[in-house]
Amino acid sequence: MRLFVLAAVAALGGPLLTKDEASAPPATVKFASVPPDMVLSDNLIGLNIVDGTNSNVGEIKDIVIEKGKLAGYIVSVGGFLGMGERYVVIDPSSVALTYDAGAKKWKASVNASKDALKAAPEFKYDGKFKR
Repeated sequence: MRLFVLAAVAALGGPLLTKDEASAPPATVKFASVPPDMVLSDNLIGLNIVDGTNSNVGEIKDIVIEKGKLAGYIVSVGGFLGMGERYVVIDPSSVALTYDAGAKKWKASVNASKDALKAAPEFKYDGKFKR
């Protein structure tokens, strides 16, 4: 449900407010359509990311929205059964998303190896971003 709300806010183009910001919503509500070439956040969360050799290099765990726009994918890399995994944030422009109509599923790919992703700066869920 939380992801649906974030997607709706992003689609409407409204700013995301923190708990510290008190503001009234706009006087009128604007509605948006969903073009057929768009992807929903629910289709992204849990999606494996592959490299150029079709090897799994990570999994999209979360999305980052800044001022109503997609700013990054939080990707888990490494680890086994949740042990030893770490998170990195990948810029959306670095991820190719395609839909396989025959298989009825989305595919995400990057031009980076698992080792390259493991060496990227780590993102930690803490402080404001604590789960």
